[in-house]
Amino acid sequence: MIPAELLAKAQAHVDSGAFFAELATLVAYPTVSDAPEGRIAIKAYLDDVLTPMLEALGCAVETHPNPDPAGGPFLVGTRTESPTLPTLLCYGHADVVGEAGTWSEGRDPWTLTADGERWYGRGTADNKGQHLVNLTALRLLLADKGALGFNLKFLFETGEEIGSPGLTEFAGAHRDLLRADVLIASDGPRLDAATPTLFLGARGSVRIALDVDLRPGSHHSGNWGGILRNPATTLAAAVASLVDGHGRIQVPELLPPSLPDGVRAALEGVVVANTPGDPVPDEGWGDPRLTPAERLYGWNTLEVLSLGAGDVDRPVNAIPGRARAVLQLRYVVGTDVGGIADAVTKRLAEQGFPMVSVTVDGNFRASRTPVDDPWVSWAKSTLDEVAETPAAILPNFGGGLPNHVFTDVLGLATLWLPHSYPGCRQHAPDEHLLAPVAREGLVLATALFHALGERR
Repeated sequence: MIPAELLAKAQAHVDSGAFFAELATLVAYPTVSDAPEGRIAIKAYLDDVLTPMLEALGCAVETHPNPDPAGGPFLVGTRTESPTLPTLLCYGHADVVGEAGTWSEGRDPWTLTADGERWYGRGTADNKGQHLVNLTALRLLLADKGALGFNLKFLFETGEEIGSPGLTEFAGAHRDLLRADVLIASDGPRLDAATPTLFLGARGSVRIALDVDLRPGSHHSGNWGGILRNPATTLAAAVASLVDGHGRIQVPELLPPSLPDGVRAALEGVVVANTPGDPVPDEGWGDPRLTPAERLYGWNTLEVLSLGAGDVDRPVNAIPGRARAVLQLRYVVGTDVGGIADAVTKRLAEQGFPMVSVTVDGNFRASRTPVDDPWVSWAKSTLDEVAETPAAILPNFGGGLPNHVFTDVLGLATLWLPHSYPGCRQHAPDEHLLAPVAREGLVLATALFHALGERR
């Protein structure tokens, strides 16, 4: 049983304003990983914020250089209580995205502001608010018991928003340092604002660039129309040969071999887009054999991210010389992505488009912990003990995370307990954390860490 007094302290910590005040300090650091000034803020964030927090948990803290010059340093905190106890690895990322527009009501992204239940600020949801929940839960547990009941390792990276450069190499070179029994971390969104969620991995991501570069410059459409190939028309047809106008992938090599029974069972009854204000899923979009939850969490999607030729705002009567598009394949475990470039090139040639050049660039790899792993059932039973709503189990969430580092490199079961929701506006103006989700998240994290300390 989870002590009710401990959970009450977690609730009170949010209700008192203490959590909000601490989060305001974290948000004030403009830790943008793709800007030089952001790298300076990241170092200050590690030194002034995270290191003292980890040291307060009794951790020995060390900063490690990144083997990839494109990435920033790694921070690792280690607390060892006994070699006979289980070891928990936690993860968070200190960096945030840059600004993508103007925030409403004149809000400053680096100043935490409350508007009802919404707490606005860059990093509130991704990822400062989330790792603050977990650090706070560990602190509450330690203060209550005088010990955690497990060994703790906390890894912070500083380049997740730019693709986690160097993280795979760092983990491979420091397996002993990061050795643990399980990963419990928080990132990404819940299923919806009202549903506690445990997801076990992430879809991978591959970008596919198509380029139809036929000739320098444009040519008058009246003088040359009908005898010069139009690259924009060609590109539109080429895209449609990969994914049709209803979002259905047309290339078998871009699909997983099947939807595993365990994944299908886990997603049975899961309702997506269930928070007020969410977009309504479009009928007839995507594979009609699958439910919306299966399409989002258990299958692959091929999305057009950008598509262009000429100037759409000021069109001229001319056939453009070049047209380009960028597509993104979000893929699940089981998809063979090694041959994507060849498969797409072959498909386009078969459809009569050998003039379309193909470039493929990978990012996070797909990975997941099996749904039937004992750690999963343990975590769900613990969360269900204290949550008002039963926790949803998602085999993976729809976006990308460096989960493969923990499953494939370190060999860990991965349990992701998100403290945000799909409408949080991460990566956009007006990013926010919902106060009720933060409150419940702190209760859930405290309960999970307490249960781990009692697990023998």
